[in-house]
Amino acid sequence: MTTGTAFVATCDLAAQVRGRATPAARLEQTLRTGVGWVPANLALTCFGQLVDDNVFGSVGDLRLLPDPATAVDLPDDGPVPGTRLYLADQVGLDGSPWPGCPRGFLARALEDLKEIAGLEINVSFEHEFMLGGQGEAPPFSFQRLRGVEPFGTDLVALLEEAGLEPESWLPEYGDGQFEITLRPAPGMVAADRAVLLRELVRDLARRRGHPVTFVPLADPAGVGNGVHVHFSLREAGGAPVMFDAGAPGRLSSTAARFAAGILRHAGAVVAVTAPSVGSHLRLTPHRWSAGGVFLAERNREALLRIAPTVEIGNADPADQLHLEYRAADATANPWLVLGVLIRAGLAGLAGAEDARVWPESSAEADLAGEPALPGSLPEALAALEADEVARGWFPHELLHTFLAVRRGELAHVAGLPDHELCRKVADVY
Repeated sequence: MTTGTAFVATCDLAAQVRGRATPAARLEQTLRTGVGWVPANLALTCFGQLVDDNVFGSVGDLRLLPDPATAVDLPDDGPVPGTRLYLADQVGLDGSPWPGCPRGFLARALEDLKEIAGLEINVSFEHEFMLGGQGEAPPFSFQRLRGVEPFGTDLVALLEEAGLEPESWLPEYGDGQFEITLRPAPGMVAADRAVLLRELVRDLARRRGHPVTFVPLADPAGVGNGVHVHFSLREAGGAPVMFDAGAPGRLSSTAARFAAGILRHAGAVVAVTAPSVGSHLRLTPHRWSAGGVFLAERNREALLRIAPTVEIGNADPADQLHLEYRAADATANPWLVLGVLIRAGLAGLAGAEDARVWPESSAEADLAGEPALPGSLPEALAALEADEVARGWFPHELLHTFLAVRRGELAHVAGLPDHELCRKVADVY
């Protein structure tokens, strides 16, 4: 890269990608020492306000230190110049880790997963979003897919060129709704790709004249957009560990205990994975989002779903079996989402309890006694604060600021009817 600019970015607590641009001529220096940043930037809400209740005030300095492995190039497109985007760690002026960095939070969780449990995690974030500027077309239809061309073909090509490994691109159920999936990747790579995917979609949509939003719910009576987190556990550098042909759901004890931790700490986890003022309007029964705190075979109302395996052509189910966490959306920071799932899973591995597996044949009446998800963001935040184990997952700076940001967003929309609240969040995401 010899001309133009590069953008060095972090993804903050409101899942907004923020940072600074640097001239290409300074790129070598930037990769060595980063660009300047301010601790209080962590306390920005999704609406752009700095919350008063933050621990940083006006003092302190940081560096955004780019990770060269995250670089993606956005090519020239007519009058719009290309650029390069890097994701960065927030570090001290001496390069030491900063406790408030969301990417650092995930890095520490991945290290502990390997050191404590001897495990690694492969992950894919499955995104849904609404794309405007098209005519009416039936759900899942070829007509809808072709109706947004050349956007779809351009998006797949952009993701392939950026190394994000797209797996499928499809029209979804909701009005103007689409889904894009990426191939599974190691934990940090997968979370980085989730951050980058959203920005690449938004950037291309702007250039093609399509309004786009990843909002959890654009209309209280409509269909929501989720981010389903598919994950599998493996021995460090080795074989998959989740499959047991003779166990309920064919789920090994390791996987069932990992799942039990997520279920046990579900209230706290959901506060992080569905953290916006509009998230909990989507997380209600009969929306195929997450209707309750349970683990089930191939049930799209489950918080944790045992995904199907394919045995066509003698494919090995042991290498495919994985869990799908269904209560996340794109208002959540992917680094924090995966980090809390790992932390909750580690808490489950430390116990002796396997999660109960509900079979695919379970009826709604069978599941009626299972716990409900938090019914609102205030309820979820209270669950996080009340969970002593979950509080211990976070450095003080990170937890305090996360709670302050989310409560600041609640105050910003206080008194709005649901349809106006949804529209306001849609404009941000």
